[in-house]
Amino acid sequence: MDDWEKYKIEAAKNDPFAKRVFELAEIQANIIKAVIAKRNSENLSQRDLAKLCGIPQSTLARIERGVVVPNLDTLLKVMHPLGLSLKIVSE
Repeated sequence: MDDWEKYKIEAAKNDPFAKRVFELAEIQANIIKAVIAKRNSENLSQRDLAKLCGIPQSTLARIERGVVVPNLDTLLKVMHPLGLSLKIVSE
């Protein structure tokens, strides 16, 4: 386990807000990982997918790098051509 993982565990134990922030960041990262994996499995470049979505390639690149968190509308635009969807479940 690296130092970052240790830090997250300790921070989450001591701070409920930090715990929630880490949980949300992990959810966001998992969604983006799924988009990237599906785009790659479909042999689509960022440019190809961006064109299908109607968004600039630079926007898609920033989303995939985690530089920006897309709003829901943009996320759905990216997911739709890949055949991906979001599922809302009760915890």
